[in-house]
Amino acid sequence: MLNLGSRVRIFAATAPIDFRKGFDGLVAIVRDSFGEDPFAGDLFCFFNRRRDRVKVLVWDRNGFWLHYKRLERGTFERIEGSAKRLEIDRARMSMLLEGIDTRSSRFRKHFARDVRIGDRDDRHEPARVAQ
Repeated sequence: MLNLGSRVRIFAATAPIDFRKGFDGLVAIVRDSFGEDPFAGDLFCFFNRRRDRVKVLVWDRNGFWLHYKRLERGTFERIEGSAKRLEIDRARMSMLLEGIDTRSSRFRKHFARDVRIGDRDDRHEPARVAQ
């Protein structure tokens, strides 16, 4: 699937998008609606209205990749939030793309989800995951 470094942030759109949009349309959403830099190397996930398709946009230093997945049966979990986009962690993205309902899953007591040693850069603070 995707090889994600520890510094890559993942954003998921909370509202469905028009799936006729290609690279330029999705970059415009990231820049104008989300207020994020599409060239930062972060991942941006977009879902269609029926929630049976996902597009993942990512910059890799010399061009954009657009990953597209269509489910034959079932739907992806709805990402809910008051903002236009929600930052999620790699574990939630993996579960989301595999069809696991993250609303009913939970972390074990005393499980350290984000441990960063020696990283003081504000941009790379541990992701805040809404649950």
